[in-house]
Amino acid sequence: MRAWPLVPLGEVLLPISRPEPLIATEQYRLLGAHWYAEGLYIKDIKTGSEIQANQLYRVEAGDFVYNRLFAWKGSFALAGKDVHGCYVSNEFPCFRLREERADGRYLHYYFSRESIWNEALGLSSGGTPTSRNRLKEDRLLAMAVPLPPIEEQRRVVQRIDLLTRKVQTVHKLQAEITTELDSLIRSVTSDLFASASKRFGVVKLSGLIADSGYGTSVKCSVEREDGSVPVLRIPNVAAGAISFSDLKFGVLSDRELDGVSLQSADVLLVRTNGSLSLVGRCAVVEELPEPTAFASYLIRLRCDKKQVLPPFLQSALNYLRESRWLIEFARTTAGQYNVSLGRLHEAEIPLPPLEEQERIVRRLGNIIAQMRPCYSMRRQLEKESNVVTASVLNQAFSGQL
Repeated sequence: MRAWPLVPLGEVLLPISRPEPLIATEQYRLLGAHWYAEGLYIKDIKTGSEIQANQLYRVEAGDFVYNRLFAWKGSFALAGKDVHGCYVSNEFPCFRLREERADGRYLHYYFSRESIWNEALGLSSGGTPTSRNRLKEDRLLAMAVPLPPIEEQRRVVQRIDLLTRKVQTVHKLQAEITTELDSLIRSVTSDLFASASKRFGVVKLSGLIADSGYGTSVKCSVEREDGSVPVLRIPNVAAGAISFSDLKFGVLSDRELDGVSLQSADVLLVRTNGSLSLVGRCAVVEELPEPTAFASYLIRLRCDKKQVLPPFLQSALNYLRESRWLIEFARTTAGQYNVSLGRLHEAEIPLPPLEEQERIVRRLGNIIAQMRPCYSMRRQLEKESNVVTASVLNQAFSGQL
């Protein structure tokens, strides 16, 4: 094990600011920083007239950038050529590297570790323990980094690259297996619904829904206060079922809650998001332990159970989602995908007798149950791969690679 000198970041990072006043008619590509050190991304494109600030700050390739608010979540990044010339707000301090002292990718890997995010949390200050914490620049620059000579940094980066490529190969194989399983489920679903359409015809969804609506826009928090209720959000509609992990809570009046409360057998559907993989995802609500609301990015559908079973409706919506019929692309600068209530009401699905609906649902359930061990294996492999990656990084910065 080699002992490397601990060097304050202030010796290798130089603060840099490129403020530009906004021009009302100009378009600006606005950046965000992914959590867990997964890089910068273009989160929006707006004209100067649509932006409330008076100025933005230009980012150039090679900049070290972080989000003050979410340093504790690993929002550190090295700007690449793909975001050169984009802009950030004043919540994203930028730095240039002293390239004779520090390799950019070495620093990127260093800030890709959970232990560093926890250190950042301890150095952050703000109104609440998490969401309003800020890591100020002076505290970031005081953080000490193990810093070998530049040639050794580059050797470490090459070694990490080699090992992480092997992990990425495993991830790619896992993804290919999952893609094949998903394709099989889609094929079986398509065959079942095409056959049911021929045998029983199709009807519009509007005639099968007793009630429908959008959710609440009330501000939610992970910290529960008196009088608040759980509010299900997009992360709670996952893997074809309702998840009660990662819950948030909001305070609603009795009247507000009455309009957005959920019942057992309601179907919740993700109506809008920038990710096509999320929009149209749906799940049936099971028994609820307490009054529960749902958020505005979701749609609630309440079936006429004399005509359609909620699990059958869920399968039918998945069928429409996979065919891309259900999803509209909103041509805005935000690039959101949407499922509107109007489009839902116009959707057509087959309507076999309830007994046949049960048979179709049971058939699909049996297939998914047979594949569940494969999905579980993939999740386990992902966990193990993440452990390997974390171990590689920890070894690298303790001089053991």
